[in-house]
Amino acid sequence: MAKITGFLEFGREKTHYRPVAQRLQDWRQVMEPLPAKTLNEQAARCMDCGIPFCHQGCPLGNLIPDWNDLVYRERWADAIARLHATNNFPEFTGTLCPAPCEGSCVLGINNDPVSIKAVELAIIERAFAEGWIVPQPPVVETGRKVAIVGSGPAGLAAAQQLRRAGHRVTVFERDDRIGGLLRYGIPEFKMEKRVLDRRLAQMRAEGVEFRVNAHVGVEVDVAELKRDFHAILLAGGATVPRDLTLPGRELRGVHFAMDYLTLANRRIEGDRVADDPDLRADDKHVVVIGGGDTGADCLGTAHRQHAKQIIQLEIMARPPLARAADNPWPEWPRVYRTSSAHEEGGERVFGVSTKRFVDDGNGAVRALEIVDVEMRQVDGRPNFEEIPHSTRELPCELVLLAMGFAHPERGVLDQFGVRLTERGNVWRDPHWMTSVEGVFTAGDMQRGQSLIVWAIAEGRSAAAGIDRFLMGGTDLPGPLP
Repeated sequence: MAKITGFLEFGREKTHYRPVAQRLQDWRQVMEPLPAKTLNEQAARCMDCGIPFCHQGCPLGNLIPDWNDLVYRERWADAIARLHATNNFPEFTGTLCPAPCEGSCVLGINNDPVSIKAVELAIIERAFAEGWIVPQPPVVETGRKVAIVGSGPAGLAAAQQLRRAGHRVTVFERDDRIGGLLRYGIPEFKMEKRVLDRRLAQMRAEGVEFRVNAHVGVEVDVAELKRDFHAILLAGGATVPRDLTLPGRELRGVHFAMDYLTLANRRIEGDRVADDPDLRADDKHVVVIGGGDTGADCLGTAHRQHAKQIIQLEIMARPPLARAADNPWPEWPRVYRTSSAHEEGGERVFGVSTKRFVDDGNGAVRALEIVDVEMRQVDGRPNFEEIPHSTRELPCELVLLAMGFAHPERGVLDQFGVRLTERGNVWRDPHWMTSVEGVFTAGDMQRGQSLIVWAIAEGRSAAAGIDRFLMGGTDLPGPLP
């Protein structure tokens, strides 16, 4: 594969970012393309490892060594064909996925892994630039109609697969634009919405119908949906945010992260929104509770809104710089990471827990009371114990809760009458069908909060299950059982 001695000759080079001082002045995507020579070298690092564990690390089963080899040999058209064989939207994963494939790269045993994500993104961007991404409408129409509820990555992947199989596909989205969290949850500096829009244009040309402002269970009657379509896919995500029910939670200035990010994205889209000053970071002390990707997205957004100070809190201890003894390859490396937003400023505080939100006397938050904590195992379960004499206040006028999502919203699920799991997600059988015949599910709605790469993989698999249900068999690939 690629150059046999490439991993010995070239070091790892990650995706480049625009200079901090420059990118903080706008909302454009922070990433810059790697030069052609650098890409060739990075692809050349993909060694002839014998057993490519990157396949196991990638939920889509991407054929990573194959397209690394093709990039090294400058066979770009073949590379995008091989990439699209397993992934409908490599521009999304190449931008937003945390790259579990790189954590499983064999080279990572004793060296820096291959820059898989950077090569993947380069392939799809080259394909769009060259005009190779064209509509692929079906050759034969089946006459079957499929409704997809939710237009996030799982719903979109299923929609494209099912349309190409010849079914008439309608995607229902409750918001005013298609994309789900890709549209309103991901900041523009992380992925410009033109990236989403150009793929949607391809899908429309293939015959996928999109309906916006179509909240199933509210504006769209569930009974009518069951009557008018031969199959339905529930792909609405896990959208109920985790809350922090502490004293002072009701104070002005304490908000869910997604409310903050959605409003910021709407402003960038040019929408006329009710400009709630509570949901802007301008000249404020901002505290983000939650150390994950959503918290980092809030951090980068607050930078661009010219916050006075930003602190991101995480209850877990700071991870090590390298794998710990109990975290061997090829497991996902639980190591300290920095995003582009962290490079731009702000402070990260680990091993702390919030005790209460402090009132300024007028019903608004003026500070957080926090305490240092240490995690201990109690009966095999993690328990956070407060460290004595460590309680203190952090001044803030804006608090953003970015602690993830608990489960899908109940309303539409109750109307469909589908069975739920103990965690409150939608139950499914091995063919992705729920407890209601003809109603399927995929993505975070059935899996729980997860990665974009899992959502796309599950959308593809659910599409295969739906095609089998409608036609008695399927030629669609499904990477998951």
